[in-house]
Amino acid sequence: MTTKGSKAKGKQRSPAKATGRTREATKPDAGKNETKPDLGAVRAQIDGIDRQIQDLIKQRANWAQQVGKAKGKLAAAVDYYRPEREAQVLRRVVDRNDGPLNDEVLVRLFREIMSACLAQQEPLKIGFLGPEGTHSQQAVYKHFGHSIHGLPLASIEEVFQEVEAGHADFGVVPVENSTQGTIQSTLDMFLTSGLRICGEVELRVHQHLLSRAGRLEDIERVYAHPQSFAQCKAWLRQYLPKAEKIPVSSNADGAKRARNADDAAAIAGISAATVYGLKSLAGPIEDRPDNTTRFLVLGRELFPPSGNDRTSLLVFIKDQPGALYHVLAPFAKHGLSMNRIESRPGHTGLWQYAFFIDIAGHAQEEAMHRALAEVADFAQEVKVLGSYPVAIS
Repeated sequence: MTTKGSKAKGKQRSPAKATGRTREATKPDAGKNETKPDLGAVRAQIDGIDRQIQDLIKQRANWAQQVGKAKGKLAAAVDYYRPEREAQVLRRVVDRNDGPLNDEVLVRLFREIMSACLAQQEPLKIGFLGPEGTHSQQAVYKHFGHSIHGLPLASIEEVFQEVEAGHADFGVVPVENSTQGTIQSTLDMFLTSGLRICGEVELRVHQHLLSRAGRLEDIERVYAHPQSFAQCKAWLRQYLPKAEKIPVSSNADGAKRARNADDAAAIAGISAATVYGLKSLAGPIEDRPDNTTRFLVLGRELFPPSGNDRTSLLVFIKDQPGALYHVLAPFAKHGLSMNRIESRPGHTGLWQYAFFIDIAGHAQEEAMHRALAEVADFAQEVKVLGSYPVAIS
């Protein structure tokens, strides 16, 4: 059983990388006597492959339409979307990949193909913490592709509300950062919301100092979300120790304000520079190079297993000795690993607490089903917030 702070992701380094040798350095000294390829012939080969790729994409789009017909007449685009199926497709892309393009590039390409094919029915409407240019918007595109209709909203609470009301098909909200911990406002919304978690996104967050001015020494005040200030505090202390730090609701909101004066700057992702016409004076400026934010995808229903899933629970415990032990013991008993646990005031009474728990596995799997039944015997209330595919790194 692991705790939140002990999560480790990514592929193991190869022996060549571990010893500092590059892949090129290990190749034999070949190619000295090779004939120089004819540029025109190479380009002709590429053009032919491009035609084949385009034809195959057309075929895939046509078959995607057949999937829609096989499902029959459904109410809206959201009824055609299946996150577990997309996760399975993308995992196969990673499993098949043997280069030269890396996994991230190929996953992004296939994500966009699937996004475009699904949008033939109708583009999904995705709510996110706005305005445009936020990391939340980047997380939307990473998970759903660009063939969607994005709905930038003013707050995390509004994202929940728009999905609950059916004005958005899904919502994307931040839930935790690898260096600054949990976004408490997101967890608190689950105490009263009936929405389900149906996906997660892990986004490597790179912060930049953006301004319409061209010189760092001109900056007298900096706008940013409090989380971003915390992620960049060492850099700010070294390079802008006297600048005023002004917290705002989102980094994109800070970028909007910074574009109005030469002595102002904002901390935001590089995409905000394009949206708001700013220059990057420095970046990346986050204190940790592995700075990553995890986002949750909000929906209105649970989806079937994908084969590599996570289940998020909200558990209200009874006030008795060993209560938390009795809640967690069934997961260990049935061989289920706990990925994360977080406590929050339960809003059910003074000094009453609820626990948010992430467990490896899907609620429909037999081991999880048995464990949850045992947990219910000791807990005051157990709520399955969602079972969803683990983020594809």
